[in-house]
Amino acid sequence: MTPRRTPADLVRAVPGPAFEISLDGRPLTALPGQSVAAALWAAGVLSWRTTRREGRPRGAFCGIGSCFDCLATINGRPNQRACLVPARPGDAITTQEGHGRAELGV
Repeated sequence: MTPRRTPADLVRAVPGPAFEISLDGRPLTALPGQSVAAALWAAGVLSWRTTRREGRPRGAFCGIGSCFDCLATINGRPNQRACLVPARPGDAITTQEGHGRAELGV
């Protein structure tokens, strides 16, 4: 059986040391250069938002910032496209429900 290779293995990338971020208070590991969405994917998280009307789970869809499926609340700011936001040490990501502005009563 062939060992499983990652994209980093294929290009012989040597990222810097891992750091910690959190999703809903749960600690996760991220690598320098990863987007928030990539770090969540690497941790096995596929959904971090629910839709407004039906509460359906959403995560990354296009991965390049063209759609809005990957919206997340990052460090208290709702509606951040997780595929475009670089993960930084200590980032606090929270599952976003609906439009992410419940406190505004919109």
